[in-house]
Amino acid sequence: MAPLRLLMRWWLGLAMLLVLLVTMKNLHAQAMPTASGGGQYIAVGGGVSGFQADYGQRILGGGFVYVDANATQRYGLEAEGRYLDFHTDEDVTESTYLGGGRVVVYDKLLQGLLLPYVKVLAGVGKINLPFNYAKGSFLVIEPSVGVDYYLSGRWSARLDLEYQDWPKFSFGALHPYGVSVGISYRVTGFELFPKGTRHKH
Repeated sequence: MAPLRLLMRWWLGLAMLLVLLVTMKNLHAQAMPTASGGGQYIAVGGGVSGFQADYGQRILGGGFVYVDANATQRYGLEAEGRYLDFHTDEDVTESTYLGGGRVVVYDKLLQGLLLPYVKVLAGVGKINLPFNYAKGSFLVIEPSVGVDYYLSGRWSARLDLEYQDWPKFSFGALHPYGVSVGISYRVTGFELFPKGTRHKH
């Protein structure tokens, strides 16, 4: 169990270090310019996750990808896929395929560069039980909190703290929780600092 706890601490440390570095890097940045089209954009991203899987009290690692489609700067939809198979034991793996809504709760931190949000996703979770004894698909509901931090241009960093409810799991409800760290790129919409709009004070 000690190596698993060390892995989770490493991920948490990486997440905090990432947020600290980008915050220090851009404290002097100019406020975000008004977005064209009311802040509409689509972003794609991915990263790494560490989860307490609940089943067997295992801590699993893996990767995730996501797509954000925002109607405005504050309100949007998200689709997310995650696969956890790193540092597994007895071939236990979990994967989730979720979608739902995401709301930025405050858009004035660090001149609009740091955007805390809440989201609620729901969808399908798949689990592979020990020694490939059985596989199953179940309903998953995932409320989460997190922050996006604009790095430059169309790039952003993300930190998610996530809690999952698997209410219909065969052996009783599961409640995995974990942390994810990632980066995204806006494929449509505005650039945070278009050329000629960012300058030093």
